[in-house]
Amino acid sequence: MTRFLTVGAAQMGPIQRSHSRREVVERLVAHLREGKRMGCDLVVFPELTLTTFFPRWYMTDQAEIDAFFEAEMPSNETAPLFNEAKRLGLGFCLGYAELARENGRVRRFNTSIIVERDGQVVGKYRKVHLPGHAEHEPQRPFQHLEKRYFEVGNLGFPVFKAFGGNIGMCICNDRRWPETYRVMGLQNVEMVLLGYNTPIHNAPAPDHDEHTWFHNQLSMQAGAYQNGTWVVGVAKGGTEEGIPSLADSMIVAPSGKVVARAGGDGDELVVHRCDLDAGQSYKRSTFNFAVHRQPDQYRMIVERKGAMDP
Repeated sequence: MTRFLTVGAAQMGPIQRSHSRREVVERLVAHLREGKRMGCDLVVFPELTLTTFFPRWYMTDQAEIDAFFEAEMPSNETAPLFNEAKRLGLGFCLGYAELARENGRVRRFNTSIIVERDGQVVGKYRKVHLPGHAEHEPQRPFQHLEKRYFEVGNLGFPVFKAFGGNIGMCICNDRRWPETYRVMGLQNVEMVLLGYNTPIHNAPAPDHDEHTWFHNQLSMQAGAYQNGTWVVGVAKGGTEEGIPSLADSMIVAPSGKVVARAGGDGDELVVHRCDLDAGQSYKRSTFNFAVHRQPDQYRMIVERKGAMDP
């Protein structure tokens, strides 16, 4: 029996520093209600959805930094989102800055969670590939201090049984690394939920700027096709605190084809009815690991190369 999952990629326009959590949650709830009207089972929100992208600033006051983090989920401020989702019978994926207390110390991660239709959190992922830098670089037009404010994720790339399928998550820069998708692909992932905040200007490599849209699409299409999985890429776009960011949210089929895409850079819900079985033909043929990836042959190639090196 074919398994369909109707997904909404809930793109967000800019969230300024002055915007409160309450204002942001109201916008998220509006996405949920539109998703319900459009027949969605799942609505996916971007990376660090609840606040402006705060790593663009260098801050030394820990209290100021921690004001961007969530110490519990749901919190008093995010409870209306959970309550409305449960009332509507609609699941969601939410990206946020997580303040966790583990092994007797406080830890901070760039995190996403999957919430099922009954309002229960059924999966958590913490970003592994942190981009940017850790110290103040005043010559930049804006900072990218994820390495300063977050630890590297410690949960790996798990795949969860949710919404009738095998669902995985990754966050922003993770999408550029093939092992992100491959680790989940080896767990028979059927849909990858991916939120991102991507500035159009790359300060260390400005020659990449003209390729920003292409690289965004390329990485998601390749990950989808090579692992026979849906990829739901959701942006926070537009000009936020004076910094233009990529929008271009999209849903990519296991064939690698983009089947739905945002038309602008503001709040927008992009919806597609996804067949979770659509990736099986790729997993069983072109990308059948058991048939085509033979460790002994790879070992022979590596050993032969080593013998030839001076």
